[in-house]
Amino acid sequence: AGSAASVRLAPAGRGATMAEDNPNPVVYEAGVEASALRHRPLQKLLEPDDADGESDEVSPAEVYESLRYLSDPEHPNLSLEQLKVVQIGHVWVDDSRVHVRFTPTVPTCSVATLIGLTIKAKLQRSLSRKYKVDIEIFPGTHNQEDQVNKQLADKERVAAALENPALRSLINNGIAGTDRPDSALLLA
Repeated sequence: AGSAASVRLAPAGRGATMAEDNPNPVVYEAGVEASALRHRPLQKLLEPDDADGESDEVSPAEVYESLRYLSDPEHPNLSLEQLKVVQIGHVWVDDSRVHVRFTPTVPTCSVATLIGLTIKAKLQRSLSRKYKVDIEIFPGTHNQEDQVNKQLADKERVAAALENPALRSLINNGIAGTDRPDSALLLA
């Protein structure tokens, strides 16, 4: 019972839906905080790296940009940004560690671990392996904050959860279609 795979889920299969802890969430305007991210033109991306051998460092705005469109498990038509589950001010980068604090929509959210796993999976798939990803609930925003944070910090529990086919499907559904590049960056 103490594993990340013990997230309360609806039965797997077609038409499965989540039990809603928050049937009427507050929806915020999306895109307000993301303006800090500026895309580099293609020509700049094609220039050789600096001679010092350092690879590009990731910024908090870039991390946030990769998370903002993740789908909420209870409300798949809403993003984590729209529900203020993720916010740019709760993302920071220290050397090779990326830290993200997320805020469940209600203190009793039964899918908090699933949200954390989805954030972690997205970042592990998106970032260089040099980065360690730390995901936790924003302090004081969930009734089982310590237990969820312990699960999300445990490599073995996370690995086991990501191997579980039902959880992997839910996580993949939350991530699918979340890479939305600026149309100015698309090649003609």
